[in-house]
Amino acid sequence: MASEAKRLLIVWHSRTGGSQQMAEAAFQSAKSAMNIECDVVLKGVPECTESDVLAADGYIFVGPENLAALSGEMKAFLDLCYYPVLGKIEGRPYAHLVCAGSDGTNAVRQLARIVTGWRLKAVREPLIVNTAAQTEEDILAPKVIDEADLEK
Repeated sequence: MASEAKRLLIVWHSRTGGSQQMAEAAFQSAKSAMNIECDVVLKGVPECTESDVLAADGYIFVGPENLAALSGEMKAFLDLCYYPVLGKIEGRPYAHLVCAGSDGTNAVRQLARIVTGWRLKAVREPLIVNTAAQTEEDILAPKVIDEADLEK
């Protein structure tokens, strides 16, 4: 009897394209992994619901750090899902990818604190890609993530 395939949910939010590129790279990598049988679902925050979270066996959260915090859209998604999934997804694995203009560490701290409440288990160190965007022009410009960072 074949077991049901596991499901990996990659949830992303991006304003200038960097986090979207990172999410798509994670999606392609997971889809091409030969050693796992897993359905991989890639959803932007606006399309993702608590039903998607409940249906998944593991998660990758991908988003920008905005003003030293999770993006507002990612935080709102996590807020909306928090109580509907509380106590129903404990022990599931997660990873976190951050596209940051400086250090990204506060976004990492915020997400870690939120998923601690969900009792999720980190399966790797967070990946922070630093675009070094510090001027208004650079911050608002579309991002192009280096291939070496996408490989990570």
